[in-house]
Amino acid sequence: MENVKKRYLEAHEDGYLPGFALMASSQDGDTVIFSGGKQSLNPNSANPFTENTICALASMTKLLTAVVVLQCIEHGLLNLDANVNVILPEVGKYDIITGWDDETNQGIFQSITTPITLRMLLTHTSGHAYDWFRPALKNWRASRGEQPWLGATVEQKATIPLVFAPGTQFAYGVGVDWAGKMVERVTGQTLEVFMKERIWEPLGMRDVTFWPKERGEFEGRMAGMNRLGENGEGRAEEVPGFDIGGGATDCLGGGGAFASTKAYFTFLQAVLRRDEKILKKTSWQELFRPQLSPELKAFFNEYLHADPLRAQYLAMGIPASITKTWCFAGMICEDAQEGRFSAGTVFWGGMPSMAWWIDGAVGTCGLATCQVMPPMCPKIMALHEKFQRAVFGGVGIAKSTDALQAQ
Repeated sequence: MENVKKRYLEAHEDGYLPGFALMASSQDGDTVIFSGGKQSLNPNSANPFTENTICALASMTKLLTAVVVLQCIEHGLLNLDANVNVILPEVGKYDIITGWDDETNQGIFQSITTPITLRMLLTHTSGHAYDWFRPALKNWRASRGEQPWLGATVEQKATIPLVFAPGTQFAYGVGVDWAGKMVERVTGQTLEVFMKERIWEPLGMRDVTFWPKERGEFEGRMAGMNRLGENGEGRAEEVPGFDIGGGATDCLGGGGAFASTKAYFTFLQAVLRRDEKILKKTSWQELFRPQLSPELKAFFNEYLHADPLRAQYLAMGIPASITKTWCFAGMICEDAQEGRFSAGTVFWGGMPSMAWWIDGAVGTCGLATCQVMPPMCPKIMALHEKFQRAVFGGVGIAKSTDALQAQ
């Protein structure tokens, strides 16, 4: 672990990792904590980046949303395989876009003939994709005088054409935002209120919210968002006023929460031990159960690695030779990677180059946070891999807490 710590501190000194926090734990509770760098590159801020610094979780929010969806299923409020249009009439409103006619500046569409289910929303097989990552959807937005992903509500951000027939392919997208909206509509509560009552308070997670500006105790604790060059080159520069929610006033179940590393790690530990204060045993089993058919799994593995940018954003630095599938918690690696993780390890992360993993076979979980763009910057993700390897090798978990700081 000492070599890993040195690498992170060197990355800070080299200017491409302004601040970071790492946490890892075994199933019996032994924990390692290591953090370093600065919370903000603003010259008027001298606060260090620690496990108590508040970060934008981005897509790490999806795991929280998957858990509250399963809580709603336990109480009979939602059904994984029912048509979501009963609760979400907006979903599928614009059918399936199959191409774009440049001469008429109009999309080419086909009708939806298969019902969209909550299971599809949670597994990114509903036909939804992020509009900023699909040319046809960007063209569709532009033809309407709209910008991708901007808008105050989930309805404004996610009421878009599908890009394939439901259940036939995989595309990472807004499905979990719609799943979060389903929770809000059937409970009559915002995700903020529902998660606070059902996850955050039972686990003692104080430093988590969808609305950090409304939390006075967060003042002076928010990490700045930073950006490197398009290919991860140069020194990081802070992006003042960066809004990861794109103007959202809704709670975005797919990427809108903020938390300290310590708070989110508390949640991750509960997921590792399958804490029955949060979900019943059968629901934990469903959370981790592989959801893709053999045909969809084959498509998913091709989808991940067919495009270099998509591989950067979604493959978590895991080679194409390792077979992957999807569960409600995130991406499952069906094969082991020597020296790094066991078969069945689940991964996911957040856009500002953050990552978590749960390795049930050896009983460990880990979390690496920072706030650096471009998304999933390869050289930062490579650091996180070294951290994971140190934990897997048994040298990263110690009885005592290690909280070294790089000033």
